[in-house]
Amino acid sequence: MLNFTVGPVMANNEVLSIGGEQVPYFRTQEFSNIVLENEYLMKKFVNASDGSKVIFITGSGTASMEAVVMNTLTPKDKVIVIDGGSFGHRFTQLCEIHNIPYTAIKPQIGHPVTKDMLVPFIGKGYTGLLVNIHETSTGVHYDPQILGDFCKQEKLLYIIDAISSFLADPLDMQAIGADVIITGSQKVLACAPGISIIVLGDKALTRVYESQAKTMYFNLKEALKDAERGQTPFTPAVGIIRQINARLLQIDKSGGVNSEINNVKIQAEDFRNKIKGLPFQIVSKSLSNALTPLHPTTASAYDIFLKLKDNYGIWVCPNGGALKDAIFRVGHFGAQTTKENDILINALKDLKSEGII
Repeated sequence: MLNFTVGPVMANNEVLSIGGEQVPYFRTQEFSNIVLENEYLMKKFVNASDGSKVIFITGSGTASMEAVVMNTLTPKDKVIVIDGGSFGHRFTQLCEIHNIPYTAIKPQIGHPVTKDMLVPFIGKGYTGLLVNIHETSTGVHYDPQILGDFCKQEKLLYIIDAISSFLADPLDMQAIGADVIITGSQKVLACAPGISIIVLGDKALTRVYESQAKTMYFNLKEALKDAERGQTPFTPAVGIIRQINARLLQIDKSGGVNSEINNVKIQAEDFRNKIKGLPFQIVSKSLSNALTPLHPTTASAYDIFLKLKDNYGIWVCPNGGALKDAIFRVGHFGAQTTKENDILINALKDLKSEGII
């Protein structure tokens, strides 16, 4: 199987070997040291402030999205949500569930958020902005600096879901003024799914410490207490935290964040060059390195997904809902090289020669 989805993705041998080991007991100093090292490297990789804290949640990215909404926002807030696709829309759903007043900005599919789109919100009493910085369903990468400058101007809490963008695109927490960054284990980190990660800056930490959220599992105040000693309130996905440690150390020893981002960029550019001449349109006007969103001009996107899976053992990422037949996505991270791109391109050329696309 070749996996070109956007998570879970193919893992390297060291990560795979950890997944095959017995899971050790975790209430030990040895495991605490791993968690603390993970925190140090995460803060380094997003350029978080010294006072920032990192929490590892055993749950998908949506678990951390909900935890952040519950612990940093209240019904007294009024927030802006960038709702450009199914993942950005998730923040609006969470705001509704937790009674957080919000207004959604809904960019046209494939289009970024511009400064002009933010003008109507100036001086209107908003207190926060939530964004899935790379709208994974359509491949749009929003400019974190444009949004950050606006949040700084309006003194908004700036919450970024960077689940599919972390280590694929530049993300400097201090430079853009982000207060929260969320990511997960199964994207560029290329580990098993099951751990999501929250980086909390000073402003967000103040809100967490003041929070009266009624929750046990998602109580970030309790998580922060345990994090001081490299632990979690409840049993974590121990094996995945160990995998994350291996990947963070690999990246750090191989040139760090910029090197990893460049690796993903090379993979993406190689694929986009090789796709030329095939009957596809790239959907996004503002691309992430993480994936290429493709609209087939002669066939159903979902049919292409099925043909590649069933006939070639190649997985690309389908969409659901209204985008099911319109867009499929090709991911560019995980344990893949440009040689794997060639295999996928040749399969697509076969489908073209057979009249399927």
